[in-house]
Amino acid sequence: MAAKRISKPESLLAALGIIGMEPIEPVILGALIGGEPLLLVGPHGTGKSYLLTRISAALGLELRHYNASLLNYDDLVGYPLPNGRGGLEFIQTPASIWGANAVFIDEISRCRPDLQNKLFPIIHERRVQGILLDKLLYRWSAMNPPPPDEGDVQEPFYRGSEPLDTALADRFAFVVVMPAWNQFSESQQEQVILCAEDGAPDESSRRLKALVENGRALLASVRQELSGQVARYVRAVTALLAHAGVETSPRRAGMLLRNILAVHAADLARNLEAEAAASAYLALSHSLPHPAMGQKVDPVKVLASHKEAWKLTAMDEADPRRFVFLERDPLVRAVRASQVTSLKRAEFSTIVADCLAALPAGGRHALAAFLFDSGVSGRLVAAVAEQCAALYALAATPQDVTESVITRGTRHLIWGKVVELLARLNTKDPDTPLAANLFAGLFSAGELAREDDVAAVWNSWSAARKRLAEVTA
Repeated sequence: MAAKRISKPESLLAALGIIGMEPIEPVILGALIGGEPLLLVGPHGTGKSYLLTRISAALGLELRHYNASLLNYDDLVGYPLPNGRGGLEFIQTPASIWGANAVFIDEISRCRPDLQNKLFPIIHERRVQGILLDKLLYRWSAMNPPPPDEGDVQEPFYRGSEPLDTALADRFAFVVVMPAWNQFSESQQEQVILCAEDGAPDESSRRLKALVENGRALLASVRQELSGQVARYVRAVTALLAHAGVETSPRRAGMLLRNILAVHAADLARNLEAEAAASAYLALSHSLPHPAMGQKVDPVKVLASHKEAWKLTAMDEADPRRFVFLERDPLVRAVRASQVTSLKRAEFSTIVADCLAALPAGGRHALAAFLFDSGVSGRLVAAVAEQCAALYALAATPQDVTESVITRGTRHLIWGKVVELLARLNTKDPDTPLAANLFAGLFSAGELAREDDVAAVWNSWSAARKRLAEVTA
């Protein structure tokens, strides 16, 4: 379906008086076009409520704005009364959700758990008590950052703002971290300070309405043209994120597909030369629920996963490189990579470096031994080859350990565990000299810090050696 091109303004949200939102503007517009649930996460004063109420006014929506920390269920649905037919009818109030075009649930991270459960169907299905809210177009929410899961005191968080339940966080398609004040330019900061609390200019409101309308028209053609490619991208990027320790649900995969298509439609509505890859990365960056749960996601991992996944979408289904990139087990991934001769030296080295980093001590030493014993270490770039050589040397080179330790001290107890372990090994097993060298080397290097480390490294080493033997048989 053809859609009229709209000339790209410097910033459509800025024209509405919403300053500094350029980094997330296509995402906000994509949420308006696609109608998917949107959650804003940010410290107080970052404009979360202002952004949503301003957009609602510009679009002429019937908005219901609730503070979840004070909300009762009756505030949402009105008061239930028997209807004389064995059922209930709700006595509506001006504040109840019936008839609303948009609902904004503020402070959702301060909401009682029992009420959070009742919000699920509104956010996920546009339903209350099984009744479809047929006029409800948008479901929005906002929260302050919850305490980080690892107790990082450098990050701002708020007492009483709890991490969202995983199931509730996963109902929000877009989870957008608001731009911080220090990311604004001096000019933008001055505009915010000088901003008057008046209505949005009529021309800016018309532009927003036109962009949403044209974006929806474009979305139909974007969906038809790109759904297959984006589905392959989503499958690849979620697998790669899982490799990097960023787990997502199957539900999130479907949301991510819709989000990418909607953000790309928003980008095209502003610029018909917009690239799908850029839209995909922007949508991905704001479609992970982890910030709502107080979990950090390394943006470098997200960018790297995006780049690899987008390359995969251009590969033939039978291309063996696909099986390498999508394999979750780092040992199997490294073996498969070693078997694909079409991988360039830099690609192979990056895969090996990632696999080594993903493995614990013992496992990474076993992988390094495989790479040298199989002869594929010669395909590595110098830096990665040196890393592998250092790991391999601990197992392949006899170690001479001479150290005075305090009786019953930590080092003495750790060495006792090493001796106890090695005494149990079969002297006829060709792996035994490698294990003896490895543990002596790790002890000498101070990499066995506790008694428990000895068993952990042994379990990792022996499991990796067994797994490598299985996949190379």
